[in-house]
Amino acid sequence: MMPDYVRQKLTLDFSEVTSYLTRRIKEYIEESGKEGGIMGLSGGIDSSVTAILLSKATKNFHILLMPSSSTTKKDMEDAMRIIKMINAEGKYTLINIDNITQELSNLVKTSDKIIVGNIKARVRMILLYAFAQKMNYLVVGTGDKSEIMLGYFTKYGDGGVDILPIGDLYKTQVRMLGKYLGVPEDIVNKPPSPALWEGQTAEGEIGLDYETIDSILYLRFEEMREIEEISEMTKTDISKVQRIINMVKTSQHKRLPPEIFRLSGRAVNSDWRYPRQWG
Repeated sequence: MMPDYVRQKLTLDFSEVTSYLTRRIKEYIEESGKEGGIMGLSGGIDSSVTAILLSKATKNFHILLMPSSSTTKKDMEDAMRIIKMINAEGKYTLINIDNITQELSNLVKTSDKIIVGNIKARVRMILLYAFAQKMNYLVVGTGDKSEIMLGYFTKYGDGGVDILPIGDLYKTQVRMLGKYLGVPEDIVNKPPSPALWEGQTAEGEIGLDYETIDSILYLRFEEMREIEEISEMTKTDISKVQRIINMVKTSQHKRLPPEIFRLSGRAVNSDWRYPRQWG
């Protein structure tokens, strides 16, 4: 449940949001000395919105479709609908990743669905960066704020990108932006899923719908409200509120560079603030 108070706080001027994000994508590509951007399109709301923003930001973009055996027919159809919507019929490449995934899984000698699922995500990252290097493009990520905060992504998989245009928008805000951008209603309302194994859904794994998840995240980490108050406001059991908070805490390593154990006076990372200190 999303309280009206939270919904009002998360409702933005999506015309301004679109203008700002497309401008920042364009500027970042230019400032990086790259010629364009490349991204993976799954047919879900996050990648659909990101694809539209990227196509508005630059004419130099490329889309990778990287299905596997756990990719649904509907997802592929939806991805193609977005391809047509952004006039990218000549700007996409389709690569089935099953053979690569199977070879790597065989080397590891595993059929564990989580391990194999993460292999899929990392295979996609490798392909995106190989194409990006070949084309002199940046890799544009599709993760949203909810997923980033929860750690609901694969480290060095879908988390391995150069920029995250919608990374400061909660899932419910991405859906609102999708509606504004004209994403088909069934894609906007589709249950989010990384589709790393058959039948996987984000809300099913986490145990709450995204309106409730986003409410908890906003109230706790942006307004710093107490757990009991959040539970009451969202009509959610305290144990489930605590579970969301714990997901944020235990996934911090996913949002940071690898920890360097300091031995010198100034270790790279927090003490090494280039270019802020170096000018």
